[in-house]
Amino acid sequence: MEQGVQGPPGTPVTARVPDRQRSAGGAAPGRERDAAAPDTARGEHTHGERPVPGPRAAVQRSSVRGQILDALRTALVTGDLKPGEVYSAPALGERFGVSATPVREAMQQLTLEGAVEVVPNRGFRVVERGARELAELAEVRALIEVPVLLRLARTLPAGRWAGLRPLAEETVRAAATGCPAAYAESDRAFHRALLALAGNEQLVRIAEDLHRRSQWPPVRRGRAELLADAAEHVALLDALAAGDADAARGLIGGHFAG
Repeated sequence: MEQGVQGPPGTPVTARVPDRQRSAGGAAPGRERDAAAPDTARGEHTHGERPVPGPRAAVQRSSVRGQILDALRTALVTGDLKPGEVYSAPALGERFGVSATPVREAMQQLTLEGAVEVVPNRGFRVVERGARELAELAEVRALIEVPVLLRLARTLPAGRWAGLRPLAEETVRAAATGCPAAYAESDRAFHRALLALAGNEQLVRIAEDLHRRSQWPPVRRGRAELLADAAEHVALLDALAAGDADAARGLIGGHFAG
């Protein structure tokens, strides 16, 4: 049998059987398989074989990827990753003290979310969004969320809204810190919980994606502006609990417009 041939970097080394040693059916002499035998060469499951636990490294890498993704999202909201700038996975990996692989995987997720775009042979560029695009995102969010919340205001008992007050109060505490990343996270959590009352997972997923997109690049707002925005959450809950659709409509509209 001939020796294996080394393929391009990253491809496995495979042994090659010369054509003259193959049978008419394609198998080497003396190695014909029973048609009923499981094709273990291609990795098919063999019944009765004890399951092999998943490799610990894969779980750890997934965890690292998630942590890096969270860190990158925070850096986007705070402006540490600047719109228009290109960042390479190796450089970011060195910054976070990890290899380039989990950074690249996290950046690919951010690409799907519309936060960055691939620059061939260079890395990832942070997407630049102008005032018009941010206004369009706010309008789409309003078109989705406002009708749902007004419908819920007519159907849900007051107690359901009261259960969300801790999340509304958390946005106030986050705003008081003046940290845009902390407020962005609490703001998404509050709106996610509001929409979750509709019982539509697809709605929640789409709305959160729009919400996240609207948070970068960050709009510079001071502590007073964040506190005013957070106060609208509490006022909105009061209006919804009271079944005051007009007040709720005005608060929601102003919230998205702001």
